[in-house]
Order: sequence, then C-alpha cells, then structure tokens
Amino acid sequence: MPRRTFVYGATILLGANLLNRVLGFTYQYLIMAHIGGEAYGLFNMVFPLYMLALVFTTAGIPLAVAKMVAEEVSLGRAHQARSIFRLAFWLLTVSGALVSSGLYFLTPYIAHRLFPDPRVLTIFQICTPAIFIVSISSVFRGYFQGLQNMVPTAVSQICEQIVRVGVGYTTAIYLLKAGVEWAAAGLAFGMLAGEAVGLFVIIIHYHRSRIPLEKGSASHPSTGNILRQLWHLASPVTVGRLFSTGLSALDAMLIPQRLHAAGYSAREATTLFGQLGGSAFTLLTFPSVFTFALATSLVPSISEAAAQHQFHIVRARSVEAIRLTILIGIPCLITLFYFSRPLTAFFKSPEISPILRILALGGIFSYIQQTTTGILQGLGKVQLPVLHSIIAAMLRIPILIYLTGLPQWGLRGTAWAYVIGFIIMAGLNLLAISRSSGMPIDLQRFLLQPFSGGIAMILAFSLLDPILGGNLVGYSLEFSCGVLLYGIVLVLNGGITFSDLRRLPWLGKFL
Repeated sequence: MPRRTFVYGATILLGANLLNRVLGFTYQYLIMAHIGGEAYGLFNMVFPLYMLALVFTTAGIPLAVAKMVAEEVSLGRAHQARSIFRLAFWLLTVSGALVSSGLYFLTPYIAHRLFPDPRVLTIFQICTPAIFIVSISSVFRGYFQGLQNMVPTAVSQICEQIVRVGVGYTTAIYLLKAGVEWAAAGLAFGMLAGEAVGLFVIIIHYHRSRIPLEKGSASHPSTGNILRQLWHLASPVTVGRLFSTGLSALDAMLIPQRLHAAGYSAREATTLFGQLGGSAFTLLTFPSVFTFALATSLVPSISEAAAQHQFHIVRARSVEAIRLTILIGIPCLITLFYFSRPLTAFFKSPEISPILRILALGGIFSYIQQTTTGILQGLGKVQLPVLHSIIAAMLRIPILIYLTGLPQWGLRGTAWAYVIGFIIMAGLNLLAISRSSGMPIDLQRFLLQPFSGGIAMILAFSLLDPILGGNLVGYSLEFSCGVLLYGIVLVLNGGITFSDLRRLPWLGKFL
C-alpha cells in the first residue's frame, strides 16, 4: 500500500465534496426556485429523524472500523484488518435490515405523533429503505478511511450526488402537480436512488482494491476481542451522534412550533424553516466540504501516529489541521457576510439574508468544531466531543426556545442560539486537545495571520462593491480580487508557505 498523508486524503475528499457541494447548490436552487420552500421544509422535518435512525443503526461502528483498521495496517497486520471489516459488515447488514423494516411499519404512528405536519408520512416511508443501504455503505467507507484511501469514498459520493440531483429534481417536478407533499416525496426518492448507486460503486472499488495479504500470515483475532474493541470505540460515538441527530430532530419540531408561537401561521413557519435549512445553512456549510474532508482524514492519520507513540506528529498534525481550517474558513465567511443578500436571493430567499449574516459571525467556530472533533476521535478521546456537545446544547436549546418564540426575534433568535452553541463546542474541544496532546494554542498562526488577511479582503470588497457590485460578473470580480489579496497578505505574513503548497497532491510535484 502506498503511504498517504492526511493532507493528501483530505484534498481528495475536498475535491469530491466540492463537486458534490456545487451539485448540491444547483439542486437547492432548483428546489427553492421551482418546487418551493414548503416542500423542502416538509422534507427537512423528516431528515433529522431519518439521521437519528441511521446513527442508531450504525452505532458509531464505521468510525471504529476506520480507527482499528488504521492501527492494524500500520502494525503490518492485514489479516486482522480484514477480519474487523467482515465482522462489522455483517453486524450493520443485520441491524440495517431490522431497523429499516421496523420503521417502515411504524411510520404512520411516528408521523402523527411527532411531527406538526401530518403530510410527512409518505416522505418518511420512502426514506426508510435508505437506512439499510447507508448502513452497508458506511462500513466500506470506514474501511477505506482506515486505509487512508479516500478515492473510493470520493467517487461513490460523486455518483450518489449526481443520481440524487437528477432523479430527485425530475421526480419532484413530475409529482408537484399532485401536491407539495408529493414533491417532497420525490426529493426523498432521489435520496434513496442516490444512496443505492453510491453503495454499488463502492462495492466495485472494494473488489478491485483489497489489502495484499502476506503469505504465511494467518493470525486472526477472536470475534469476541473485535466486538469488545468495536464497542469500546463505537459506544461513545454512538451516544454523541444520537445526541446530535436527536437535537436536529428536536430543532425540526421546535423551530416551526416556536415560529408559530411568534405569530406565524403553520404554513409560514414551515416555509421559513425550509428557507433556514435550504438557503442559510446550505450557504453556511459550504466551506465544511473542507473541514469534513480534513476531519475524515485526521482520524486514521492521528490514530496511526498515536499507535506508534509519535506524539510530536500528533501535535504537528493537529496544529496544521486547525490552521488550515481557519485559513479556508475566514475568506468563506467574509464572503457569506458581505454578499449575504445576493446569495440568499439566488435561492429565492432574500428575507433570510440577516439570518445568514448572524450565522456567518460564528461560522468559524462551527468549522473548528468539526475539525477538532476528528482530532479527538483520532486520539481515542471519543467521549469528549459527546460531553462538550451536551454542555453546548444545555445552553443553546433554552435560548432557542425563548428567543425564537418572541415576535421581534423569530429566526434571528434561532441563529444566535446556534452561534452560541458553535462557540462553546469549539472552545471546549480546543482545550481538550491542548490538555491531551500538549498542542500549543498558537495565536499568531490561528488568529493574527488569517485575520490580517481577512481585514485586507474586507477592504477590497468595500472599495470594489460600489464600482463593480450589482451583477454576477461584478460580484465574481470582487470575490476574485478579495481572495487574491487575502492570499498575498498570507504569503507576506507567513500564513502560507512554500512547504504548504508542496504537500498538495498533483500541484506539489511541480513545485
């Protein structure tokens, strides 16, 4: 197996996630422009509960597989890595089949008891088979993640997104004449079709690229030992993800209800909730294509270094990952804040512009939160992100309930509640990494260098917007000039070095 750095793996996933996010942006635009925020709001009500069921089914096993496979391969024990994968595969095949079939028959009860809008019944029933499909594909992705081979995951995600966009939009448009709820069901069917194709693609990759096994190496770990280790690693992750997705499901119920209490009708509340997710959060999470790729690559990379007791490498990779997260996040958030109105207008939701600006103020903490969670999981401190998310939620949820229900606050209160949660979680994760690994909190590299570039970018936007603003070409020129100036300042103050560029795949070999 060729050696791969976590920057290489992160860049592979970044390219795939960037393409997926562009496709997702196109999809969101088509939905908001031609299908409407109400249909997306209905689909978004179901999605958190679907994710909750999926987390319960997979039980954190894919992440545990990634960590265990990375450790076994780094120690030259390929047979053990293969055994871990096979056992996890059968575990999730059985749990996926049981949960998806059980939920399918329970959906009438769930839809009428838990959701404020009974039209979600058909949507939820279409989503349930996807639980079985995603459970199986997640094991393959965890296995390849442990090998630090991100290509199969990247290719399967691209194929999945292409099918989801094509099938989802076509089906939703066709069913829209039957009602908004049927259009939302079309979006759910697109998701199901995409997941099926993604599984098919990654299975093909698995059969083409297995770990080479050394002759005479017949050592196999016992099933009991594998199960105990899987449980030890997966249980805290399961609790954390159940808690996280449970909060998302709670938000999907609370926000429309509190907006209704603030004076909006049920249909207006559903539409606003759809615009919050379909416009504001779609834009805010765009830079997370990088932080997600980085966090995914960090788990096996840091696990490998920790298994070999190379803690100086752990510290160096942690600092580099956080620095890269901030360097990418700052210009993205400045762009979202400064161009919030034209960006939300693109999604036919200009009234969400003030909400996006509030979210952009705390967005960098959201990205840091994702990267630092990956670092802690790689260190084996999987219980700490769970504890930190509980602490953050204990403060966020009461603020959300109170402020969203006030007529003068509404979605603004929701946005501020999210920002507070981002800040608390990121801060606690950083402190935990510093205590566990001795990682220094480098204020110059984490704050001064990127923020000085950000100030230059804001000045560029302020000077150019009165001259170039008002159309797509002008905004594109402004953005290009701002990013160029941001990069120049970072090169001058040492925020970006020649060695950073040399570690990038494809580009690095030419430098």
